[in-house]
Amino acid sequence: MNEEIRLQDVVQMKKKHPCGSYEWTVTRIGADIKMRCNTCGRVVMLDRRDFLRRRKKTLVQGPVPAEISLGIKVPYMEGESKDE
Repeated sequence: MNEEIRLQDVVQMKKKHPCGSYEWTVTRIGADIKMRCNTCGRVVMLDRRDFLRRRKKTLVQGPVPAEISLGIKVPYMEGESKDE
């Protein structure tokens, strides 16, 4: 499974939440992953290792790559074209 995590990913977890939902939206990425239940709105944080172990699959990939949302990679510098 691809271990890339993006902001606003909609993921399916292996076990369902007590509200009955399997779907969560990633709202923060770092050493811990913060996610919100898509049914009841509950917010939880898991460390990255637990998140990767408990995630079943990514249903909808977020619009911004993880490198950019974490500030590791800048899409392009001012004055440069996107093609360079």
